[in-house]
Amino acid sequence: MLKSLTSIGLGAAALVCAAHLTAAHAAWEPTRPVEIIVPAGPGGGADQMARVVQGIVTKHGLMKQSMVVINKAGGAGGEGFLDVKASRANPHKLVITLSNLFTTPLATGIPFNWKDLTPVAMLALDEFVLWVNAETPYQNVKDYIEAVKKGQAGQFKMGGTGSKQEDQIITVAIEKAAGVKFTYIPFRGGGEVAVQLVGKHVDSTVNNPIEAVAQWRANAVRPLCVFDGKQLDYKDKVTADKSWSDIPTCKSQGLDMEYLMLRGFFMPAGVTKEQTDYYVELFKKVRETQEWKDLMKNGAFNQTFMTGAEYTKWVDNEEKRHQALMKDAGFLAGR
Repeated sequence: MLKSLTSIGLGAAALVCAAHLTAAHAAWEPTRPVEIIVPAGPGGGADQMARVVQGIVTKHGLMKQSMVVINKAGGAGGEGFLDVKASRANPHKLVITLSNLFTTPLATGIPFNWKDLTPVAMLALDEFVLWVNAETPYQNVKDYIEAVKKGQAGQFKMGGTGSKQEDQIITVAIEKAAGVKFTYIPFRGGGEVAVQLVGKHVDSTVNNPIEAVAQWRANAVRPLCVFDGKQLDYKDKVTADKSWSDIPTCKSQGLDMEYLMLRGFFMPAGVTKEQTDYYVELFKKVRETQEWKDLMKNGAFNQTFMTGAEYTKWVDNEEKRHQALMKDAGFLAGR
């Protein structure tokens, strides 16, 4: 009898262990290719980050399924956001976001809000730098602003990504802080903006570091200041004699303003916590790779990482901040 009870007990324990193993084995993972929607044009910061993530996942075999990057820049990124909104409960679709997560619906009135999505993770915050062509005589903000003031109002062209988005918001803030007026020229993405500055089709830009680093390394553009409260931490030389940490803050040169931008991921609404958690863990693995660390250094990113309630709260506060910025700039829909 004792032997029988012992056998029954051991059998039950084995069944429990098997059940746990089966449950662990059955944890959710993608069953078909995963799309990363980029609500911006090719060559910009969001596009570059999405493709680095795609490359890392593929190279290191971090996911059984493939990743596909799709640019949907129409309507200042509205095309991409509406696509993901319409993909409710689809766990095989991600969107990489920038500030147009807030600015596009505020400026256009499209039926979209970030609450139509599921926050997954903030992978980094992106910096903004005031750039000029390297052949110009401007060595600092003072030189450049004085030249703008001496010219006719609107004579100097500021190039940026999209209309009524972060680049134009910063441009308006510079105008107000310095008492100047630019003609703002919108382009489809940060890569195109950098090319236009090299070609002297615009006089300055407020591109992200990653969008202009190749042109800076080639001595084709010159950074005047960074729109952060402190100088950047990266001390490795980018050019023969300059590193990201050598760029002074705009505040220290009389432009009293700061602006950093979200680089984060969302999924459609209606996905499960298990599905969201899968991608959180995936991004943690991505961040551990050397390729990711190289991207962070190359693009001088602020490496803040957030998930869960902390990330959701940050996004909510950022929406409120952008609403105030957009209202101040006169960019809200219907105004």
